[in-house]
Amino acid sequence: MAQDSSNPLTPQDCLVAVMVAISASDENIRTAELVKIQSAVNNLPIFAEYDIDRMKPVSQTVFDLFEQEDGLAALFGLIRESLPQRLTETAYALACDVAAADGKIHEDELRLLEEIRYELDIDRLHAAGIERGARARHML
Repeated sequence: MAQDSSNPLTPQDCLVAVMVAISASDENIRTAELVKIQSAVNNLPIFAEYDIDRMKPVSQTVFDLFEQEDGLAALFGLIRESLPQRLTETAYALACDVAAADGKIHEDELRLLEEIRYELDIDRLHAAGIERGARARHML
């Protein structure tokens, strides 16, 4: 996918950033979460043309922003600027899957999921369905 210099993230970069952000939200990136991110990027049609080498710089951007006082707001600004509306529920679903990958959703992850719902303007009823699907797929 072509990179526009005025828009530093591709839509796929945004999806990766959301997954990395939810994984890093509790300051403990678990193996199950990394495997879920890798699996999504390797298997989902939205990532068919994605340059996997972009994952590392996108992840580093998320980590760098998390170290700044207003980093989360900046991250959401980048995502809202680059993620098409048609992919907001996809982003939320991927975040839910990563959060649930280790069998339980931690408090910090719950707070970030709530923030993602708000920032990406995900309808509450749609979000509940997405969350229920993630729980069902990752039940221990």
